[in-house]
Amino acid sequence: MSSTLNHPTPTTQDAATGTRVPNRRRYLMCRPDRFTVSYRINPWMNPDDPTDTSLAVSQWEQLHQAYLDLGHRIDLIDPLDGLPDMVFAANGGFTLDGIAYGAKFTYEERIPEGPAYMDWFEANGFRVERPEFVNEGEGDIMLVGDTILAGTGFRTDPRSHDEVRRIFDREVVTLNLVNPSFYHLDTAIAVLDPVAPADGSPANIAYLPTAFDEASNRILEQRYPDAIHVSTADAAVLGLNSISNGREVVIAARAVGFERQLRERGYTPIGVDLSELLLGGGGVKCCTLELRG
Repeated sequence: MSSTLNHPTPTTQDAATGTRVPNRRRYLMCRPDRFTVSYRINPWMNPDDPTDTSLAVSQWEQLHQAYLDLGHRIDLIDPLDGLPDMVFAANGGFTLDGIAYGAKFTYEERIPEGPAYMDWFEANGFRVERPEFVNEGEGDIMLVGDTILAGTGFRTDPRSHDEVRRIFDREVVTLNLVNPSFYHLDTAIAVLDPVAPADGSPANIAYLPTAFDEASNRILEQRYPDAIHVSTADAAVLGLNSISNGREVVIAARAVGFERQLRERGYTPIGVDLSELLLGGGGVKCCTLELRG
């Protein structure tokens, strides 16, 4: 299923006025009809804490509607029995230039998700590249302008970064995560500008410095000197696990400090409550995989 939308146009910052210009995007999502917490593979998950699947669905539907209201195109992949984390679509792969690089999950509980997503990509016109090394899709592979930031440290094998470099022929920058609470790159970095602004300045990000080792922080400081540094409190509610169209940024409603920082920079934050899905360690970005044709 999908909504109707014309092909997306580049996101830029208007060179004459300096105002931010949004861009409609195309995303893949999966309804959390099977969501529950029945195992523990990250610090947020506790099978002894009850989860409410109907509440998770209701919160997810609010996120889905927020995207539609912003004019984005949404494709849906069917949830499968026995895969409660399939709602976290971002981990299902990474797409660029009509190519889908498939996911190969770290934990046994999620391994079947990789083939399920690759089958969807293939059925929907993407050239599928099947991975040799462990990687968890957009959870650890993020496009910022023309550069791919690639995370490692907890889930993704750094050898997969070479696969990404070969497949997409783009610059790939490896970043090392050191805080187990931020085990995926998309929990520690938010891409604020999907495409570099028209004035030639670099596409910008927000991030949590304490999630990275010293070498990675030096890389981030050099490449993104104007980045927003987000507090641990905002990151702890997965505030950085967000989606931006270059102007509107959909974030966790409880990340109030990050919301203020975004407004100060000329972005328009849109807060959504995904507190039930947070019990599985997921937020806005986790539920959202960008489809780049």
